[in-house]
Amino acid sequence: MNASLELLAAMLPEDVDAALIASEVNRRYFTGFSSDAGYLLLTKKDAFLLTDFRYTEAARNTARGAEVIEFRKLSETLSGLIGKLGIQSVALEGSGFTINEGLRIEKMLEPAKAVKNEKLDEAIGKLRVVKTTSEIESIMQAQRITERALQDILPMLKEGTVERNIALELEYRMRKLGAEGISFDLITIAGANTSMPHGVPGDYRIRSGDFVTFDIGALYNGYHSDMTRTYAVGEINEKQRRVYNTVLQAQKLGLEAVKAGVKAGDVDKAARDYIYQAGYEGCFGHSTGHGVGLDIHELPTVSSGNETVLQSGMVITVEPGIYIPGEFGVRIEDTVVVTSDGYINLCTIPKDIEYCTL
Repeated sequence: MNASLELLAAMLPEDVDAALIASEVNRRYFTGFSSDAGYLLLTKKDAFLLTDFRYTEAARNTARGAEVIEFRKLSETLSGLIGKLGIQSVALEGSGFTINEGLRIEKMLEPAKAVKNEKLDEAIGKLRVVKTTSEIESIMQAQRITERALQDILPMLKEGTVERNIALELEYRMRKLGAEGISFDLITIAGANTSMPHGVPGDYRIRSGDFVTFDIGALYNGYHSDMTRTYAVGEINEKQRRVYNTVLQAQKLGLEAVKAGVKAGDVDKAARDYIYQAGYEGCFGHSTGHGVGLDIHELPTVSSGNETVLQSGMVITVEPGIYIPGEFGVRIEDTVVVTSDGYINLCTIPKDIEYCTL
């Protein structure tokens, strides 16, 4: 077994002989192999990656720490392993199975007992929440791709450009620069559409005086990047400038709160209190941030009242915003690595209003 599998095996409860993991992202985390189907069976001494004919060769060339076993009938393969290894109880990954899938797998495991609770998922979460050096390097590379692509398409931000065309060009540039894909459906919205935090790019054409919001990220080696910048096209009014600078200061305060040993909720509070005190309570309805990794939204959630204590190696976003329905919105987001004395910002694109006015 590799180090991550050994750590998980050591975390299995005493009354559980094995764990069965089905989700693609967790199978990739523990073995390095990604496929849209398969199972990882882990005992306290051994690990087995179960896959079908479509993926066997690739899995044997790529997977680390687990013996690759090809199955034709999953029920027969599982039953054989259960009997051979003397397994009497198997913890099921709660997030990896639908209810119907869980019932089907439970029957396959008989006579072993299926253990269905949150303990396995919690153990996996504890391992994934702190990133390794190689994981951080992948996130950083995804961020570099994101920034280069953004800088390439900034000349498109002018009157008449269509929102959806910006998203298409941005994705093309990311892939050309080496991205496996995009972290999520790219948000490239302008004008009044920026008041919607997760607005969808459409046929709106940029006008002078518009804000244009980019919430974007690339996928590299399975890891996501996440960054938001708000640009101004032409002259903006005083209200827009005031809102922009309020969000910028709120983000600065949120970033300054980031440090190992600090509660995630305190980072949210630092940014949120400033926005509310500036008179924009009710205009900032989402969390200040979230973890980033193999999933675009991971633990910890940087939200109000969250008691989770930040640890060195966690990768989180800090992304406050102000949204005024029917008018405009501003969000500024960086992804940072938590350290013992603060953070390392993976985003290098400037945020001051002068730079972001085109």
